[in-house]
Amino acid sequence: MPQPARPPLQEHWTDEQVIARVRSGEVQLFELLMRRHNERIYRAVRSILRDEAEAEDAMQAAYLHAFAHLAEFEERAAFATWLTRIAVHQALAQRRHALRSVPEDEAVMNKLVSAGRSPEESTLDQEHHRLLVSAIDALPEHFRTVFVLRQVQELSVEETARSLDLKEQTVKTRLHRARVLLRRTLLQQLEPSVSGLLTFEAPRCDRVVSAVLSRLIPR
Repeated sequence: MPQPARPPLQEHWTDEQVIARVRSGEVQLFELLMRRHNERIYRAVRSILRDEAEAEDAMQAAYLHAFAHLAEFEERAAFATWLTRIAVHQALAQRRHALRSVPEDEAVMNKLVSAGRSPEESTLDQEHHRLLVSAIDALPEHFRTVFVLRQVQELSVEETARSLDLKEQTVKTRLHRARVLLRRTLLQQLEPSVSGLLTFEAPRCDRVVSAVLSRLIPR
């Protein structure tokens, strides 16, 4: 199946400038928005679903929903925040309607750790890295999602609160509780490596982008 032609990646354009062009009919430029925010959206939905395939499905559904409602984006908040809220709600809805829980698969976890590692990541102890990802996955969801957005994605308290429809104090409290739980095991030693977790490597980025574009621009 032929892949959609890729748009010129005008990185100097702001999200708002790209959105204006997409609204005016340059649908292909929606790819730029997806590639710009893929890792952030992946981390948000992955913190809720804890399954790689389901996370990608939720990402695609969130992007399609965002595209369909792009006219409703009023720029009162950053586009990234608006998009994250859509993705979080999609992931929560997807989880609610799941008929059964998908057990953690060691092979999937190992793939998460090893895929797309940067030179810096490759110097980390792989076993400790795996244990840290597993420890984050084991957190209660309301702690885990806040932790991933604040500590892994490095969003501000304000933006995390807006993304999750929470009060800022609730975000602070949940982050503190999450860190306490993680410290009981191994976070004390591995905290400097947290920002390198859950990367969204290029092949997966291409797969999600192509799947969404194939539905937006039928061949």
